[in-house]
This record gives sequence, C-alpha cells and structure tokens, in this order.
Amino acid sequence: MKKKVLVAMSGGVDSSVAAAMLVEQGYEVIGATMQVWDYNKCEVVEGAGTCCSNQDVDDARAVADQFGFPFYVLNCEEKFKESVIDPFIKSYLNAETPLPCVNCNTYLKFDHLIKKMKELECDYLATGHYAKVVMNQKGKNTIVTSDDSLKDQTYFLFTVDPKIVDKILFPIGHLNKTEVRKIAEEKNIAIAKKKDSTGICFVGNQSYANFLEKNVAGEILNSKKGFFKKYPTGEVIAPHNGIHLYTYGQSKGLGLDFHEKLFVIKIDNHDNTVWLGEEKYLFKSQVQVKDLHFLDEVQSEEELSVKIRYSQKGSLAKVQFQDFQNAIVSFYEPQRAVTPGQAAVFYRGKQLVGGGWII
Repeated sequence: MKKKVLVAMSGGVDSSVAAAMLVEQGYEVIGATMQVWDYNKCEVVEGAGTCCSNQDVDDARAVADQFGFPFYVLNCEEKFKESVIDPFIKSYLNAETPLPCVNCNTYLKFDHLIKKMKELECDYLATGHYAKVVMNQKGKNTIVTSDDSLKDQTYFLFTVDPKIVDKILFPIGHLNKTEVRKIAEEKNIAIAKKKDSTGICFVGNQSYANFLEKNVAGEILNSKKGFFKKYPTGEVIAPHNGIHLYTYGQSKGLGLDFHEKLFVIKIDNHDNTVWLGEEKYLFKSQVQVKDLHFLDEVQSEEELSVKIRYSQKGSLAKVQFQDFQNAIVSFYEPQRAVTPGQAAVFYRGKQLVGGGWII
C-alpha cells in the first residue's frame, strides 16, 4: 500500500517542490496550509517575503490542483497568537530578542499538524525544511543538518519531540536552493521564482518597533523608557525611548552623537538601563541556558558544537548540566553578542541533539 503523507505547505517553492517530489515517489499526498495571521488587518504586503498569507494559500492550492492531491486550509490564528505572537511581544518587553520561528515549529508545525496528520490517518508529516532524517548506527532515526549549509534550518528544530522523528519527512533536505528552483521549473510549478519568505512573517517589511507600537498599549511602551549608561563605569549618557528598541551587539540606530563607537552590551529589565560600551565587552566564554530539550542523550560536560544564532556555523563547547532544565555552556573561543531570548542549539557532528534558551 502507498504511504499517506500530510505536507505542510506555506505557498513557497520549498514546500511546493517537497509535495511534488512525494507525489512522484508514489506517496498519497494531502496538502495543508495554516492560516496563522490576518494580513487584511496590517500593512504587510502579501507575497513579499511572507508565508501563509491569502496569496500564499492560493499559491499552495494551485500546486495541489496541478499535482492532483487534496488540500486543506487550517485556521490556526488563535493558536498562533497564543503560542507565537504573545510570547514574541513579551520577550521584547523583557529585554530579550525573541525567536518566534522555534515556537511556530514547536506548537504548530510539529504539534498541531502532527495531530491533524493522525486525524487524517496519514503515516507521515512532511515539510519544506532544509534538514534531513537519517538512521544512525543504533537503528534510530535522527535529525541531521541539510546538505545546503547556507540554508540549513535545524537550528529552529531543537524542540521537536524525539518520539515523532520517525513520522517526519524532509524531502528537499539533500538539495540546495538552486536545485530546488530547478526542479520547480522542470515541473512547471508557477512559483518557481517566487521570492523566499524572509524575516518574521507577521512583521513583514515594517520594523519590529512599528509592530510593537501597533500591538502594545502606549503606557506599557512608555514604562520601558530609561537611560543609556556607559559600560562598565555607569556614566549616564542619555535617555532612550524603550528597551524594546535595542538588542545585544547593536551599534547603529541608537540616536546618539557620541565621541566613540558604542555597542549595546546588555539590557537591564529591572531599571530599563541599556548599557553601551566598547565591542570587546560583547565577547563571552560562558552562556547560561534554560528549558533544555533533547532529541538524543547528552552527557554532562560532553563536547558539542553549539550555535547561539541561526547564521552561525557553530563553535566547540562543553555543556555542563546544573539540573534537568538548566546548563552552562562553556566555549573554547569567546562568542560575540550572546543574546537572551535566542537559542543555544547543540550538535554532535551533523546530528541535532538538543538545545535551550539563552538567559
């Protein structure tokens, strides 16, 4: 019997090619797009680097029609607001820089869609992520990095439940972006040259500051104002307009005319101080991590490759557990701009083994 697979379709070229490849491989495919955000209520231009907008839904449906498989649109706006947007706003107001794509994967793609996969009696859930599922020497399926190191998205997958890895397919994980677009052209998929989704889908081409101003009460934002201070002396430099406007390592857009180049070294949520200093103060050898999650067993003080941001290659470090939920990550080489709210993601070679949230 042919295996049945639910494909998460964003309306982009990656998930469209993933679905087309599965049809070609003989799977019984069902497509599904999550409607997560009402683009009619904001100024974000649909299709301009978004995903799951009305235009994206139409693009996904057109692919389903072209390859002859059923297609569903799932209204996930309430769950998306609760699990992604509200934590995103809270994180900024708590002097963190959020990573909403992880929450979207955790609570929607690999939770809500897994439930829908079971409801539709599918054997697998497939996505257009640049990642791979590979069986290790012990016969266990593991998530490993994509063959396209520039597009690899395993950083955003560290919260996936290890129990469902056997049910996940990443059809394009062995390809690079150029190859994916070539396949789309060969299969006459209309969106072969469609622009990739970029940034945060519900923010679009507006700034984070504008998004927060439209979604947070003015008195709350006003309560986040404070002072720039020189690190480490404590010299008051000038007032600022809110801690939500700044992130670790930032040097541009501070609105200051100062005699030396300054960087955001840290942000204090207790008194709204934004500490500015020389770049050398941005480098840290240790990172404290909370809410640990693992896809494979990790030993305390094991040497792993750790990424503290998506665009980073990863650096060797030892992970020392304080308890089941917390760890200290000690790098051999100091890391620049370690940012609360981002993830520290652990790899054993190419295998994704877990991660946690930087505090």
